[in-house]
Amino acid sequence: MNRDQKAAVIEEVATQIQDAEAVFVVDYRGISVPQAAVLRTRLGDAGARFRVVKNTLTELAADRAGADSLKEVLDGPTAFTFVAAEGGDVALAAKALAEFRRQNDVLEFKGGVMNGEALSAEQIGALSRLPARDVLHGQLVGMIASPITGLVRGLNALIAGLAIQLKQIADEGMVPRGEVAGGDQADSEQDAQADQAADEAAQSAEGEETESSSEESAPASEETETTETPEGE
Repeated sequence: MNRDQKAAVIEEVATQIQDAEAVFVVDYRGISVPQAAVLRTRLGDAGARFRVVKNTLTELAADRAGADSLKEVLDGPTAFTFVAAEGGDVALAAKALAEFRRQNDVLEFKGGVMNGEALSAEQIGALSRLPARDVLHGQLVGMIASPITGLVRGLNALIAGLAIQLKQIADEGMVPRGEVAGGDQADSEQDAQADQAADEAAQSAEGEETESSSEESAPASEETETTETPEGE
């Protein structure tokens, strides 16, 4: 690698450090080429990139990026995981590294940086045990939506209960139905119903009076007919 190539690598790595939300540093001794390919795929799903760079070049890149804490872990074979600030998931990337280490017995956390702050190996391990970002978002939405759902249900129940109570009061005659309905239309309908009921009552009374008169006149006729018969004889 000539000087220009080295300068290009230093510039590229410095840019990756600056643009990353987090940088995880691991010891990659013992990892095979096929295993590294599998790891790159898993990290790609988390919006992260796995890269091996010579320590001398990385140290210069860390100086240029202002990440002095990275220089403290540049001892022995070193690989970097750059988690993109846009579309990357820090917890998911750390989880991918931790699971790969358990499954293949390779990779050791050295440290790193996150949002400009130094990370220890233990802190990276703690990040790997956190839920992925999508899971956290789902939990947050559930926490926010739950009180709102309860409030809506409570209001609906309150309104329904109030309507039932008003109907019961109207049925018992304690409040005029027109007032419960709350409008002139209800009053008009009630008045019309009252007039109709009055007309029906009057008609019923007239019918009963007519029937009573008929019943009273019928015996008189029969008596007359009975009286006239002897006279004819």
